[in-house]
Amino acid sequence: MQASYSIAQLTALNYNPPQMIELAARTGYDQAGVRLLPVAPGAVAYSLMDNKPMLRETLARMKDTGVRIFDLELILLDEDFDLQRYLPFFEVGAELGARAVLVAGDDPQESRMIENYARLCDAMQPFGLSADLEFMPWTALNNLASALRVVEQADRSNAGILVDALHFDRSQSSFDDLKRIPAQWLHYAQICDGPAERPTSREGLINAARCERLLPGEGAIDLARIWRTLPAAVPVSVEIPHDQRIAHLGVETWARQALAASKAIIEPL
Repeated sequence: MQASYSIAQLTALNYNPPQMIELAARTGYDQAGVRLLPVAPGAVAYSLMDNKPMLRETLARMKDTGVRIFDLELILLDEDFDLQRYLPFFEVGAELGARAVLVAGDDPQESRMIENYARLCDAMQPFGLSADLEFMPWTALNNLASALRVVEQADRSNAGILVDALHFDRSQSSFDDLKRIPAQWLHYAQICDGPAERPTSREGLINAARCERLLPGEGAIDLARIWRTLPAAVPVSVEIPHDQRIAHLGVETWARQALAASKAIIEPL
C-alpha cells in the first residue's frame, strides 16, 4: 500500500481553500491541507467558519476534482486556551470531511496543557477529527519526548503526534523516541528538508520553518531513516515553503517539484 500525499497550506500560503483543491488536482496530490485559523494574530488564514460562499465553493471543487481536505490548521494550546471558540471550526471540519487537526502546544504549564489537550480530544471526537500534537523547538512543547508525555497522559483514542521532519531534526529529538510512538498515534507526517547548519535563535528557527525549507534530498535531514521508522504508508503532508524559490518558479512548478522529491525519498523504502 502506497502513502497518500497532501499539499500543506504553507507550501502555497496565498491560495485559499478552493484554490488549494484545484492546485492539488493539477499537480498530482491526493489531498490538501487548509489553514482556517492563523498561527498568530493577523497572519494568513481562511476562515471558512465565517465565509459560507467560500465553504460552498470548496465543497464544489472537492466534488469536481475528487481531491479531499485531509488536515486543518491550527489550534493553539496555550495558557489562554478556550475550547468554546473552536466549536465552529470542528463543525466546518466535519462538513469538509477532514480527518486531522494540527495542534500546537505552547503552554509553559504542562499539567494544564495535558488537561486541555484531553478536553480538546473529547470535544473533537464526535466530529471525526484527530488532534495531532506538533512539537516545535521554539514552543513550550519543544521536542518529541514532551509530546509523548502529553499524549500518553491525556490517553484519548483520537490523540496523535504529528512528526514534522524539520522540527524533528531541529529539536534534537531522538530516533529512539520516534520508535516509541504507537502506530495509532501517527495519522500523518510532514516532509521537507533543511541544511546541516541549524538556526539557534527563536527567530531563525521560525523563519527557516515558515520561509526557507528545502526539497527532500537537497539538505542534510535523514529523511529516509525517519520514514523507515514511521509506519508504512503513513499519509504524507508535503510542507515545503521557500519564499524566494516559489516567487521565482511559481507555485505550481514548486508544488510539482515538491511532490516528486518527496516520492523519490519515500517510494523506494
